[in-house]
Formats: sequence, structure tokens, C-alpha cells
Amino acid sequence: MRDTKEAVRSRYADFARRLTVIDQPADSTCCTGAYDRKELAELGLTEGVSLGCGNPMLLAELRPGEVVLDLGSGAGLDVLLSARRVAPGGHAYGVDMTDEMLAVANSNKDRAGVTNATFLKGTIENIPLPDEAVDVVISNCVINLAEDKAAVISEAFRVLRSGGLFAVADMVEVETLAPEIKKQVDAWAGCISGSIPVADYLGILESAGFVDASIDVHSEQVMPENQGKIGSAYIRARKPSI
Repeated sequence: MRDTKEAVRSRYADFARRLTVIDQPADSTCCTGAYDRKELAELGLTEGVSLGCGNPMLLAELRPGEVVLDLGSGAGLDVLLSARRVAPGGHAYGVDMTDEMLAVANSNKDRAGVTNATFLKGTIENIPLPDEAVDVVISNCVINLAEDKAAVISEAFRVLRSGGLFAVADMVEVETLAPEIKKQVDAWAGCISGSIPVADYLGILESAGFVDASIDVHSEQVMPENQGKIGSAYIRARKPSI
């Protein structure tokens, strides 16, 4: 079976190349309608640059002066929107492992004229930022792609400041997926087979040290031949205040 991380990298590199060639395809994301069209227009972007499953900024409560980090920032949509919300005085970081996506993100940043955003190359299991560097961690349909989700959540906890907020959109397993689906690397890269049950997700957050964790499943998708069910979810948790 192909390496899962390489399958994920290949899928999103291909998406980035298509963005570069045709410059923002028609809306192709399952979060269509999740974003404010006026905000998107002000950046010169559309939802077509996202492969997300929601809008994490509905949860993030961003304020001017804060520092925010997007895990798996892709073409940069959530980072650029966040940067506008934390200005003046704040900064938005995005971390992504795919060179092609980082190139697209920086191009979108330049086109939008956003100056308080930085895109970093790295993995979400090993975030290239120091301890307690950010106030808010967001992500949009990426954590499910990681094989070691506990490592991702622990890293998010590490880089958050005391009282910091974890606010992500992600896929979860609503009904047990058939074993044959769980084994498919392409289904993993497609945000299906890497999803985990809600109880497991909550358990990982608690084990990492987060408190007040909640998961709200807002849409569901039944697999063909009733081989299980996945759902798009909004997930919030907080690092305890010292």
C-alpha cells in the first residue's frame, strides 16, 4: 500500500497545480456557502481555492492583536481571512508540507495585499513555531489526514498560549467505516478513511490537556453500500489558563 503521507502530498500538489493553471476553479469544496462572499471578494479569492469542510473562523473568535496558526493551510484562504481579522497588531501563520501549495498561498497573499501573514513549510505533527507562540489554532479538514492525530493535537497544545483556543473544522466518523474503506490510501487522502469517531477525537483532546472540548457534526455523508458514515464537524477546545 502506498505511503499515506505521500498520497496526501501528491493529491494536494495536484490540486495546487490546477489552481496555478486555471486560476481558481469553480467552487469545488464541500464548504460551499460557509464563507462571506464580501470578505472573499475583498481578497480577490473564491471558495474554489479551499478543500475544506467548513469555516473554522465561525468558531475562532479572532480579535485584533492576536496571533493565529492554520494547520495545513493549503492555498491560504483561512490564513488570509484570519490576518485581516487580527489586524492591526496581530499575525496569521500557515503551515503546510506541500511546496506547490505554499507557492499558491504566497501568490494569493501578494495578490490580496496582506502583509501580516506568513506561510511556513513543515508538518502539522512537528510545527515550526516555539512553545506558546499563538493565541488561536485553526484548521480546515486537515487533521483527519494525519496518521498520528495525537501528535498533531499535542503540537497544537504546545504552541498555544495559556487560555488559547483550538477551533477547527474536520471530518469525523459518525458510523463505523467498513474495513475495506479504512485500508484505502486514496480514501484517506480524500478525507474519508482517516476520520475517527467523535469519542476518540474528544479523548485525544483531553489526553493532550485541552478542556471544554466540544464537537458539533453539522452534515453527514453515507458511504456507498452503507459502508459507514462520515460527518463534517466543528471542534472547539481550550488550553487551560495558568
